[in-house]
Amino acid sequence: MKRFATIFTVIIMAMLSMTLVSCDEDAEVAAYLDGTWQGNVFVSSRYNGRLYKAAETKIEFISGYNSGMGYWIDYYSNAPFDYQANHISWRVSNGNIYIRFEEEGSEVVIYDYSLSNSRLSGYILTSGGTRAAITLYHTSSPNWNSYRYGYTSYDDDYGYAKSRATASATEKPQRIFVK
Repeated sequence: MKRFATIFTVIIMAMLSMTLVSCDEDAEVAAYLDGTWQGNVFVSSRYNGRLYKAAETKIEFISGYNSGMGYWIDYYSNAPFDYQANHISWRVSNGNIYIRFEEEGSEVVIYDYSLSNSRLSGYILTSGGTRAAITLYHTSSPNWNSYRYGYTSYDDDYGYAKSRATASATEKPQRIFVK
């Protein structure tokens, strides 16, 4: 009976250690994401009935344990607006990166990715089922020595760019991920 209890204890400890390891992997991914990433996400925006392709995307991940906030900006060179920006909240769960666009209220999942100190590549899946490729390069990390104790407002100057063309004041570009 004593032998059975010892074996049972070892099995329980092994199962618990495997469970805790998965959480640590998510936290490790979140730590790698901390900073600014730039590159191609193959995203377009529909505006006034026309489709415009983004020239570049910049994403800033501000990390917590396995989640955080930040921003996502798509830059355009051939559109009547220069960029489309959103605040984001994000989390890493079971190896996937879930991103919510706060102003739009939409979500995407980055999955089947490879991540290093300098590169993030993989696929994005939208809530509508569209799958798009993603390749981003790590361009900067936060300099924690330049921050003081306190907080910053979530309402920074990020938002939709005003159109240079004449359009209705309520119309905003609609982000579309390209297959």
